[in-house]
Amino acid sequence: MMKEYGDAILRMCFLYLKDYQLAEDAVQETFIKAMKSYDAFEHRSSEKTWLIRIAINCCKNIMRSRWFQIAGNDLGGEREKAHDDPIEAFLEKNSISRAVMKLNANDRQIIVLYYYQDLSVREIAEAIGKTENAVLQRLKRARDRLKTVLEEAGYGY
Repeated sequence: MMKEYGDAILRMCFLYLKDYQLAEDAVQETFIKAMKSYDAFEHRSSEKTWLIRIAINCCKNIMRSRWFQIAGNDLGGEREKAHDDPIEAFLEKNSISRAVMKLNANDRQIIVLYYYQDLSVREIAEAIGKTENAVLQRLKRARDRLKTVLEEAGYGY
């Protein structure tokens, strides 16, 4: 599973957390939890959807931690300037990825799952525990906000 889904989960966690090292920690925690609970996996969804659900919960746990909140406030500008790793260098060059990073966590989550992870609306609904209609509504709102961010950055249509 790590070979098959590891890179995709890492990219999703990075876009969710905006920090490469925290994303690596979230991925590691995701696969540890998956390994420990694989016997309980009921195969009602795909392995990818199941792993993404675990990864989202790991990211949320990291974001709830006091350290993440303090580091986010104290290091906000410095973290964005660091380009020592390839993912951050890619994001600096890719305006759409930068725009996605500017979205709030809920909008970023839905965009990442739909466009970066290529999940269907049904799979996203399973992964985040919402109805398909709620996912469609959130996706439309996120697209509208992303369009606004891109237009503000000078990438108008």
